[in-house]
Amino acid sequence: MKSYLITDPSLYGHDAITLCERLENVLQHHTLDFLCLRDKTTSIYPKLAQIFIEKLRNRSDAKILLHGDFKLARALHADGIHLTSTQFDSISEAKGSGLYVIISTHTHEEALRAQEMGADAITYSPIFHSPNKGNPKGLEDLKQIVDKIRIPIFALGGILSQEQITQVEATGAYGFASIRYFI
Repeated sequence: MKSYLITDPSLYGHDAITLCERLENVLQHHTLDFLCLRDKTTSIYPKLAQIFIEKLRNRSDAKILLHGDFKLARALHADGIHLTSTQFDSISEAKGSGLYVIISTHTHEEALRAQEMGADAITYSPIFHSPNKGNPKGLEDLKQIVDKIRIPIFALGGILSQEQITQVEATGAYGFASIRYFI
């Protein structure tokens, strides 16, 4: 089961020092396959992204992704991009830039569309209760979408325990993504 860390400024900070300290702590306790810098609020995202990539290149073999801005991801030589569920039209251009593309999905229709448009993987959420994310999809719904599509699916949303990871793994999902599990 692949593991995917997505940062959030409420837990990883808005500044380079806090971000690096939190990442260092995470890397000491977890082996990660994917990491994404997600901060929709900071005005210094490009600088944080550069620091994020530089720090991780020396500490991890994981795929390093940026959130939402595939042009910045390409310019900073990130491995990939995590697109939002409103960025389906960017899949082709991001792929054409040589980036690994993950896109957020919340319905079976979106998941199928992501596959048809050439995304490398999706997150599908929320699986469990997650603050301000709507009703959880649940494990049965996750299993249904895993059985429908061929591209890798990361279960996302409310994954906080090893028990939940084990439950997600039993669905056949490629991996799990979490903000809070790793901190």
